[in-house]
Amino acid sequence: MADRAVGGPDAGPSMAEMTRMAVQVADIYAARFGTPKDTGWVLHKITEEVGELTGAWLQARGAGRGAATQDDVADELADALGFLLVFAAREGIDPAQALARKWGKYLD
Repeated sequence: MADRAVGGPDAGPSMAEMTRMAVQVADIYAARFGTPKDTGWVLHKITEEVGELTGAWLQARGAGRGAATQDDVADELADALGFLLVFAAREGIDPAQALARKWGKYLD
């Protein structure tokens, strides 16, 4: 399977679109469960979700308790990514620009 070019014709939603979606879902989550909307709480959620991602990945490879599928791993990745995007939005960080600035320098 060939890698898709960044921003190519079959690319998924843009980083900005994903960020808007993540913030909307986080706002729904906060209203539904009465969770704080502060950035510190979001940072804690990122840590929790990365732990769940690690657990699902280990389970999918037979190295953890219980069983998980690659879809479970993808779902946990989505949770971690979603909260990372919410954190970035609340901190006024453009994640695409930050990644391009930090990682992109290695491509020059």
